[in-house]
Amino acid sequence: MLGEAAIPLTRLVELPGRGTTRVWECAGPPGAGTLVLIHGVAGTAELNWGKVFAPLGRDFRVVAADLRGHGDGIPLRSRFRLEDCADDVAALAGALDIRRFTAVGYSMGGMVAQLLYRRHASLLSGLVLCSTALNVCGSPVEQMAALAVPAMATALQWNPMLHLMGADFFGMGLLGHVDDPATARWARAQLSRTTLATTLSAMQAVCGFMSDSWISQVDVPTAVVITARDQVVPPDRQVRLARAIAGASVHHVDADHGACINAPQLLAPALLEACWSVTPARGSTLRKPA
Repeated sequence: MLGEAAIPLTRLVELPGRGTTRVWECAGPPGAGTLVLIHGVAGTAELNWGKVFAPLGRDFRVVAADLRGHGDGIPLRSRFRLEDCADDVAALAGALDIRRFTAVGYSMGGMVAQLLYRRHASLLSGLVLCSTALNVCGSPVEQMAALAVPAMATALQWNPMLHLMGADFFGMGLLGHVDDPATARWARAQLSRTTLATTLSAMQAVCGFMSDSWISQVDVPTAVVITARDQVVPPDRQVRLARAIAGASVHHVDADHGACINAPQLLAPALLEACWSVTPARGSTLRKPA
């Protein structure tokens, strides 16, 4: 039986001067540290994190918002920029009176989390970077984008009705095969809440991201969660990220890129361990060598 603190609640939150986004929250136990969870491309906070809210919420205050252009996030009025997402998360912390937090980013969300350190380091007490990398140059995700994005962008230009299409086809390719039909239907419904146009713009932003020149400057406790069977962000790229950050701990999950949907029972304990490893009171006993 889950305690009340682990039950997620949702509401719309206004970010002054930026717009309104949907936020999911678990209150956590009294005095708990705060995790701000950042989802991946084409998804929503509920899709990416819904199956791990409860285990994280038993030990931490948990906050997760839909990124701009995704789900019930701030409407996207121009091209998608990862920097805007990082600034949105910082604004959300201000709106919720969160002084310091651990940024937990998955895939594209891991890139947003890296940019949070770059742009708003004073807000961060730690970083947990999941299924992500320093860049995706030459990776399967970049190859997929190089093949699909130009053709789809042309189609969108000639047929404005396609702007209303959801990202479910593209997004399911990122998640991989989902065995349970009910879970697959739910995932498709979540993905369809983000337009194809936004997804293409977000994919272009992901392919342009590079933190190689500055990621070594990270000086907050950091953990890297590696999805060991990942066919979207290869594990060796995730390892490279971990090695670029001094003292980063490494936590392995024997699953593909869609672990948040397909293997939450494997992701949750690794993610919880990673979050504790960057928490000052516990980190010294849990950190592992990269």
